Amino acid sequence: MAEPVAQTIHRDPALFYWILFPITVVMILTGVLRHYATVLLASAPKKQELPAIREQRSLLRGINLRNNANAISPSAFAARKNYMISAYKEGTFLKNPENRGRAAANPMTDPAAMEGMMGMMKGNMAMMVPQTLIMSWINAFFAGFVIMKLPFPLTLRFKSMLQSGVMTRDLDVRWVSSLSWYFLNLFGLQSVFIFILGNDNAANQMAQQMSQMNPGAGANMFQPGQDPDKVFQSETENLEVLEHEYILKGVEERLLDSIA
Repeated sequence: MAEPVAQTIHRDPALFYWILFPITVVMILTGVLRHYATVLLASAPKKQELPAIREQRSLLRGINLRNNANAISPSAFAARKNYMISAYKEGTFLKNPENRGRAAANPMTDPAAMEGMMGMMKGNMAMMVPQTLIMSWINAFFAGFVIMKLPFPLTLRFKSMLQSGVMTRDLDVRWVSSLSWYFLNLFGLQSVFIFILGNDNAANQMAQQMSQMNPGAGANMFQPGQDPDKVFQSETENLEVLEHEYILKGVEERLLDSIA
């Protein structure tokens, strides 16, 4: 059986110096500048008051009790469960107990919420503006160029990802266009940024998007406009219906059975 003829394209070697290398260098420099711009635009975190910290940590304590209940004895779990449920129902951990039962305040009137929104807007601007400029620069000067060929085979599913801006049906999927090289750098330079800036850097666009999609991972357990009392009551219901099963129950018999 005859082997398929390898597809060959005669490219100018200067494409490496005038397209591939400049795009890579610009992407790295843009990531470094984005990191320092984000650091300069970020406002220093304000010191939280003790009642606010107690309110957040008390909710986290109930969540940890529910997630790790099987690691403590039934008596210890019952004591902690009764204490947390009683405190949640009475509003012991609320920052402002006098506001219990009232409608949640408008987050637009909360200075802390407004400051958080402004910080998110600054991060979005530091992320969107450079990418828009780079996309315009590449489309204006480098659109339609095929700059490199990957040394390993790929399926046709990768054709749309690797050959953006080059509308050719018969071109081998291993060829990479200049616009696709930009996207590959956009998603694949995290290791370079970690090497230059360290693990905790703001240069990676995908990491910033993931952190904005998961705001609960931050220090504040409550979203703007959310009633803490309702959150506590919801956690109370979760603790009340939780079935406790001690992981060390009957451990002596299980150990003897395993030895015998």
